[in-house]
Amino acid sequence: MKYKEIKPHKKLELFIHSYWELKGDEKDRQWERNFPDGCAGLVVNLGDSCLTDNGLVSMEFGKTYAVGAMSSFKDSFIDRNTHLLGVCLKPATFSNFYNYVAQNELTNNTVELEKYNSFDVDKILKDPLNHFNQFYIDRIKSNKNRLQSVINDIHSSNGQLSIYELSKRNYTTVRQLERNFKTYIGISPKEYSNIIRFQNALNIIKNSSENRSLLDIAFECGFYDHSHLTNEVKRNTGFSPSEL
Repeated sequence: MKYKEIKPHKKLELFIHSYWELKGDEKDRQWERNFPDGCAGLVVNLGDSCLTDNGLVSMEFGKTYAVGAMSSFKDSFIDRNTHLLGVCLKPATFSNFYNYVAQNELTNNTVELEKYNSFDVDKILKDPLNHFNQFYIDRIKSNKNRLQSVINDIHSSNGQLSIYELSKRNYTTVRQLERNFKTYIGISPKEYSNIIRFQNALNIIKNSSENRSLLDIAFECGFYDHSHLTNEVKRNTGFSPSEL
């Protein structure tokens, strides 16, 4: 499998993490697992039909799909004829480009988009980077992300701030914060914080020396104990920390 990422045009850096491309090769015929990161995205299929959402959804050639934020891991089947192009949006930016239902209706789902919201396959095959950039530059509805300051607080604390503290810092109520997160991200602020905390722990586990204890990592990342950390890793990845 070949995978690469490309940065978007500077005008889109506030909204888009990256564009990506995934191609299968002769040796591929396997399920590929993605872990939750709190981001929504778009995918266009340029290859054979591709099973995703743990086999529940088949993405067809030439069609564009919206992928909601995930609250757990998701498997897609990759073989030699798989060819996907995608857009990884930054949290709470879907509404900067699309008029669509509240994001909590997309959570953990992959949904085919209407033609007027879809990418032009002919233009993508000719020049994918230019088509993506122009597609989104033409669609920018607002240069603001109303959740950006809250998202910044969550990331700077690696997901360890309480929801009460987040609401207090951002001059809002817990109830309003929860409503906005479900509307613009698709999951609650607590779920999003837990994902960021998990991602931080995952990064430490993968890059730590073998003699560092799981209990030490758990305390650093704000978990009660090593069992709490192990349970969160299993819920988000399907694997125990030792299997990562």
